[in-house]
Amino acid sequence: MNTQDNAPVAIVTAAGRGIGAAIARELHARGYKLALMSPSGSAEALAKELGGFGVSGSVARLEDLQRLVEGTVQAFGRVDAVVNHTGHPPKGELLDIADESWMLGNDMMVLSVQRMARLVTPLMLAQGRGAFVNITTFAAFEPSPKFPVSCVYRAAVGAFTKLYADRYAANNIRMNALLPGYVDSLAHKPEIAQAVPMARLGKVEEIAKTAAFLLSDDAGYITGQNIRVDGGITRHV
Repeated sequence: MNTQDNAPVAIVTAAGRGIGAAIARELHARGYKLALMSPSGSAEALAKELGGFGVSGSVARLEDLQRLVEGTVQAFGRVDAVVNHTGHPPKGELLDIADESWMLGNDMMVLSVQRMARLVTPLMLAQGRGAFVNITTFAAFEPSPKFPVSCVYRAAVGAFTKLYADRYAANNIRMNALLPGYVDSLAHKPEIAQAVPMARLGKVEEIAKTAAFLLSDDAGYITGQNIRVDGGITRHV
Protein backbone atom coordinates (compact mmCIF):
# COMPACT_ATOMS: atom_id res chain seq x y z
CA MET A 1 0.00 0.00 0.00
CA ASN A 2 1.28 3.46 -0.91
CA THR A 3 1.22 5.69 2.16
CA GLN A 4 3.91 8.15 1.14
CA ASP A 5 1.62 11.14 0.69
CA ASN A 6 -1.96 12.30 1.03
CA ALA A 7 -2.59 12.73 -2.69
CA PRO A 8 -6.21 12.01 -3.65
CA VAL A 9 -6.89 8.81 -5.57
CA ALA A 10 -9.18 8.66 -8.60
CA ILE A 11 -10.57 5.72 -10.56
CA VAL A 12 -11.33 6.39 -14.23
CA THR A 13 -12.96 3.77 -16.47
CA ALA A 14 -12.73 3.63 -20.27
CA ALA A 15 -9.58 5.65 -19.73
CA GLY A 16 -7.44 4.43 -22.60
CA ARG A 17 -8.29 7.14 -25.09
CA GLY A 18 -10.60 10.04 -25.88
CA ILE A 19 -12.49 11.66 -23.03
CA GLY A 20 -11.39 9.07 -20.48
CA ALA A 21 -7.70 9.53 -21.24
CA ALA A 22 -8.07 13.32 -21.21
CA ILE A 23 -9.69 13.16 -17.77
CA ALA A 24 -6.91 10.91 -16.50
CA ARG A 25 -4.25 13.34 -17.72
CA GLU A 26 -6.08 16.33 -16.24
CA LEU A 27 -6.44 14.66 -12.85
CA HIS A 28 -2.79 13.61 -12.91
CA ALA A 29 -1.81 17.23 -13.56
CA ARG A 30 -3.85 18.20 -10.49
CA GLY A 31 -2.01 15.77 -8.26
CA TYR A 32 -4.25 12.71 -8.25
CA LYS A 33 -3.00 9.16 -8.03
CA LEU A 34 -4.76 7.19 -10.76
CA ALA A 35 -6.34 3.79 -11.26
CA LEU A 36 -7.38 3.27 -14.87
CA MET A 37 -9.27 0.60 -16.79
CA SER A 38 -10.25 -0.05 -20.40
CA PRO A 39 -11.05 -3.18 -22.45
CA SER A 40 -7.78 -2.98 -24.35
CA GLY A 41 -4.33 -2.49 -22.87
CA SER A 42 -4.38 1.25 -23.56
CA ALA A 43 -5.46 2.23 -20.04
CA GLU A 44 -2.75 0.05 -18.55
CA ALA A 45 -0.19 1.77 -20.77
CA LEU A 46 -1.45 5.22 -19.80
CA ALA A 47 -1.45 4.28 -16.12
CA LYS A 48 2.17 3.19 -16.41
CA GLU A 49 3.05 6.49 -18.11
CA LEU A 50 1.33 8.48 -15.34
CA GLY A 51 2.66 6.41 -12.46
CA GLY A 52 -0.68 4.83 -11.66
CA PHE A 53 -2.37 1.45 -11.50
CA GLY A 54 -3.92 -0.06 -14.64
CA VAL A 55 -6.29 -2.91 -15.42
CA SER A 56 -7.66 -4.33 -18.65
CA GLY A 57 -11.36 -5.06 -18.28
CA SER A 58 -14.92 -4.11 -19.13
CA VAL A 59 -17.28 -1.93 -17.11
CA ALA A 60 -20.01 -4.39 -18.10
CA ARG A 61 -18.43 -7.12 -15.94
CA LEU A 62 -18.76 -6.99 -12.16
CA GLU A 63 -15.62 -9.09 -11.67
CA ASP A 64 -13.56 -6.57 -13.64
CA LEU A 65 -14.87 -3.67 -11.57
CA GLN A 66 -14.04 -5.64 -8.42
CA ARG A 67 -10.48 -6.21 -9.65
CA LEU A 68 -10.15 -2.51 -10.38
CA VAL A 69 -11.36 -1.36 -6.98
CA GLU A 70 -9.47 -4.01 -5.03
CA GLY A 71 -6.28 -3.22 -6.94
CA THR A 72 -6.73 0.49 -6.30
CA VAL A 73 -7.06 -0.03 -2.56
CA GLN A 74 -4.07 -2.34 -2.54
CA ALA A 75 -1.97 0.19 -4.47
CA PHE A 76 -3.06 3.42 -2.79
CA GLY A 77 -5.12 2.59 0.29
CA ARG A 78 -8.15 4.73 -0.57
CA VAL A 79 -10.53 5.98 -3.26
CA ASP A 80 -11.47 9.66 -3.28
CA ALA A 81 -12.99 10.06 -6.73
CA VAL A 82 -14.59 7.93 -9.43
CA VAL A 83 -15.21 8.83 -13.07
CA ASN A 84 -17.66 6.35 -14.59
CA HIS A 85 -17.00 6.49 -18.32
CA THR A 86 -17.78 3.88 -20.92
CA GLY A 87 -17.58 3.19 -24.61
CA HIS A 88 -20.38 3.46 -27.14
CA PRO A 89 -23.26 0.97 -26.95
CA PRO A 90 -24.88 -0.74 -29.94
CA LYS A 91 -26.85 1.40 -32.40
CA GLY A 92 -29.64 0.59 -34.83
CA GLU A 93 -33.24 1.13 -35.80
CA LEU A 94 -35.30 1.39 -32.60
CA LEU A 95 -37.36 -1.79 -32.93
CA ASP A 96 -34.67 -3.78 -34.70
CA ILE A 97 -32.23 -3.70 -31.79
CA ALA A 98 -31.89 -7.18 -30.32
CA ASP A 99 -32.54 -7.96 -26.67
CA GLU A 100 -28.86 -8.80 -26.24
CA SER A 101 -27.91 -5.27 -27.29
CA TRP A 102 -30.32 -3.71 -24.81
CA MET A 103 -28.98 -5.95 -22.05
CA LEU A 104 -25.41 -5.01 -22.94
CA GLY A 105 -26.35 -1.33 -22.84
CA ASN A 106 -27.86 -1.81 -19.38
CA ASP A 107 -24.71 -3.56 -18.13
CA MET A 108 -22.41 -0.96 -19.69
CA MET A 109 -24.17 2.20 -18.65
CA VAL A 110 -26.51 1.64 -15.70
CA LEU A 111 -25.27 -1.39 -13.80
CA SER A 112 -21.65 -0.25 -14.16
CA VAL A 113 -22.49 2.94 -12.25
CA GLN A 114 -24.57 1.14 -9.62
CA ARG A 115 -21.93 -1.56 -9.15
CA MET A 116 -19.10 0.92 -8.84
CA ALA A 117 -21.09 2.87 -6.27
CA ARG A 118 -21.76 -0.34 -4.35
CA LEU A 119 -18.05 -1.21 -4.33
CA VAL A 120 -16.66 2.23 -3.49
CA THR A 121 -19.27 3.84 -1.21
CA PRO A 122 -18.20 1.90 1.92
CA LEU A 123 -14.65 3.21 1.42
CA MET A 124 -15.88 6.78 1.04
CA LEU A 125 -18.12 6.47 4.09
CA ALA A 126 -15.11 5.37 6.13
CA GLN A 127 -13.08 8.28 4.77
CA GLY A 128 -15.87 10.80 5.38
CA ARG A 129 -15.92 12.12 1.81
CA GLY A 130 -15.88 11.26 -1.88
CA ALA A 131 -17.14 12.29 -5.31
CA PHE A 132 -18.40 10.60 -8.46
CA VAL A 133 -18.78 11.94 -11.99
CA ASN A 134 -20.81 9.89 -14.47
CA ILE A 135 -20.07 10.68 -18.11
CA THR A 136 -23.29 10.40 -20.14
CA THR A 137 -24.46 12.48 -23.13
CA PHE A 138 -26.39 15.62 -24.06
CA ALA A 139 -28.88 13.27 -25.75
CA ALA A 140 -30.03 12.08 -22.33
CA PHE A 141 -32.02 15.34 -22.27
CA GLU A 142 -33.06 15.36 -25.91
CA PRO A 143 -33.12 11.77 -27.24
CA SER A 144 -31.89 11.16 -30.76
CA PRO A 145 -32.95 8.22 -32.96
CA LYS A 146 -29.28 7.89 -33.90
CA PHE A 147 -28.41 6.61 -30.41
CA PRO A 148 -31.47 4.79 -28.99
CA VAL A 149 -29.71 2.48 -26.52
CA SER A 150 -27.43 5.25 -25.30
CA CYS A 151 -30.29 7.73 -24.86
CA VAL A 152 -32.45 5.33 -22.87
CA TYR A 153 -29.81 4.12 -20.46
CA ARG A 154 -27.90 7.34 -20.02
CA ALA A 155 -31.17 9.00 -19.03
CA ALA A 156 -31.48 6.24 -16.44
CA VAL A 157 -28.00 7.13 -15.17
CA GLY A 158 -29.26 10.69 -14.62
CA ALA A 159 -32.04 9.33 -12.41
CA PHE A 160 -29.65 7.10 -10.48
CA THR A 161 -27.30 10.06 -10.04
CA LYS A 162 -30.03 12.08 -8.34
CA LEU A 163 -31.17 9.18 -6.15
CA TYR A 164 -27.62 8.43 -5.02
CA ALA A 165 -26.81 12.10 -4.44
CA ASP A 166 -29.83 12.55 -2.21
CA ARG A 167 -29.04 9.40 -0.24
CA TYR A 168 -25.39 10.22 0.50
CA ALA A 169 -25.19 14.02 0.47
CA ALA A 170 -25.26 14.20 4.26
CA ASN A 171 -22.28 11.83 4.31
CA ASN A 172 -20.24 14.29 2.25
CA ILE A 173 -20.31 12.03 -0.81
CA ARG A 174 -21.35 13.73 -4.03
CA MET A 175 -22.42 12.39 -7.41
CA ASN A 176 -23.01 14.36 -10.61
CA ALA A 177 -23.47 13.49 -14.27
CA LEU A 178 -21.52 15.27 -17.01
CA LEU A 179 -23.24 15.41 -20.40
CA PRO A 180 -20.83 16.09 -23.30
CA GLY A 181 -22.01 17.28 -26.69
CA TYR A 182 -20.20 16.48 -29.92
CA VAL A 183 -16.52 16.19 -29.01
CA ASP A 184 -13.34 16.00 -31.09
CA SER A 185 -12.51 12.50 -29.87
CA LEU A 186 -14.69 11.17 -32.71
CA ALA A 187 -14.56 11.86 -36.44
CA HIS A 188 -17.77 13.84 -36.86
CA LYS A 189 -18.95 15.15 -40.22
CA PRO A 190 -18.27 18.89 -40.79
CA GLU A 191 -21.99 19.73 -40.73
CA ILE A 192 -22.22 18.51 -37.13
CA ALA A 193 -20.12 21.40 -35.90
CA GLN A 194 -22.31 23.87 -37.78
CA ALA A 195 -25.35 22.64 -35.85
CA VAL A 196 -23.69 23.67 -32.58
CA PRO A 197 -24.29 27.32 -31.54
CA MET A 198 -20.56 27.69 -30.84
CA ALA A 199 -19.93 26.42 -34.40
CA ARG A 200 -17.27 23.94 -33.31
CA LEU A 201 -16.80 20.60 -31.66
CA GLY A 202 -15.96 20.41 -27.99
CA LYS A 203 -12.43 19.53 -26.99
CA VAL A 204 -11.74 16.52 -24.81
CA GLU A 205 -9.66 18.83 -22.62
CA GLU A 206 -12.77 20.95 -21.95
CA ILE A 207 -14.71 17.90 -20.82
CA ALA A 208 -11.76 16.83 -18.67
CA LYS A 209 -11.49 20.19 -16.92
CA THR A 210 -15.20 20.16 -16.12
CA ALA A 211 -14.96 16.64 -14.70
CA ALA A 212 -11.98 17.66 -12.58
CA PHE A 213 -13.90 20.68 -11.29
CA LEU A 214 -16.89 18.54 -10.33
CA LEU A 215 -14.61 16.22 -8.37
CA SER A 216 -12.86 19.08 -6.60
CA ASP A 217 -13.70 20.92 -3.40
CA ASP A 218 -14.54 23.95 -5.57
CA ALA A 219 -17.71 22.02 -6.48
CA GLY A 220 -18.34 21.02 -2.87
CA TYR A 221 -21.98 22.21 -2.90
CA ILE A 222 -22.87 20.65 -6.25
CA THR A 223 -24.50 17.22 -6.21
CA GLY A 224 -27.26 15.37 -8.04
CA GLN A 225 -26.87 17.52 -11.14
CA ASN A 226 -26.75 16.82 -14.88
CA ILE A 227 -24.16 19.28 -16.20
CA ARG A 228 -24.28 19.82 -19.96
CA VAL A 229 -21.00 20.69 -21.70
CA ASP A 230 -22.35 20.79 -25.23
CA GLY A 231 -21.60 24.16 -26.80
CA GLY A 232 -25.27 25.07 -26.44
CA ILE A 233 -26.67 22.40 -28.78
CA THR A 234 -29.49 21.32 -26.46
CA ARG A 235 -32.60 23.51 -26.33
CA HIS A 236 -33.77 22.18 -22.97
CA VAL A 237 -33.99 24.85 -20.24
